[in-house]
Amino acid sequence: MGVLNVTPDSFSDGGLYLDAEKAVAHAVKMLDEGAEVIDVGGESTRPGAKTGESAAVIAQQELDRVLPVISALKKRRPDAIISIDTYKAPVAEAAVAAGAEIVNDVSGFTWDPAMLKTLAALNCGVVLMHTRGRPEEWRSLAPASDMVTLVKRELHTRADAALMAGIKRDRIVLDPGFGFGKRLEENYPLLKRFAEFHSLHYPLLAGVSRKSFIGRALVSDGKDAAVSDRLPGTLAAETALILEGAHVIRTHDVKASVSAAKLADLVA
Repeated sequence: MGVLNVTPDSFSDGGLYLDAEKAVAHAVKMLDEGAEVIDVGGESTRPGAKTGESAAVIAQQELDRVLPVISALKKRRPDAIISIDTYKAPVAEAAVAAGAEIVNDVSGFTWDPAMLKTLAALNCGVVLMHTRGRPEEWRSLAPASDMVTLVKRELHTRADAALMAGIKRDRIVLDPGFGFGKRLEENYPLLKRFAEFHSLHYPLLAGVSRKSFIGRALVSDGKDAAVSDRLPGTLAAETALILEGAHVIRTHDVKASVSAAKLADLVA
């Protein structure tokens, strides 16, 4: 799954693909490099981002960013599988109507009360990601005594809620949400014990690309590795996840990740 952020402020590539033509060209490049899904996002959920009703990117602004890209990409590459990265039900509905096949909700269907009902009515795949709190709250969250157990329990609860809402089980993929409401040190157990999430009996997606906990692991001279220097650590983490049974890897660096995945698949 190749990441395509059409935002001005995403932590890694904010502002690079605000122009629809540049965004589509980058999506085509990722497809040519081996991406099987393009994940289009129109609002940053980086740490500290405001997602409350008064401060969030309004749905119309998000739609203005993502719909031209989805429509143009579908025209240029009709076979492309597109995911819409949104927690807003109106954006999900419009994006699917424009050609997206998957809704990737970082809130696990919890930030918009209309999302579950909307997704139940749409014939699309869904990614249910685990998040603790909202980005503006993450720095003040109390540490978890066992993050893996907490994430497993809450993913199970939210997946059951999705089933009860009418979303079919074979449409659901789970994501433990690396970095989303987890302190830097709380991500390493998720990586080490990723195989435990198979007990939930859903396909698993993992997104660790360029994230802060990778920068911390690569610290040098007292400084975390810059985003631009995190590719080696990203590839190591993605390889570890594949060896632990991850089904989908969400990444910014498609060509390198595809190469790593080919080798990891030989021994997984």
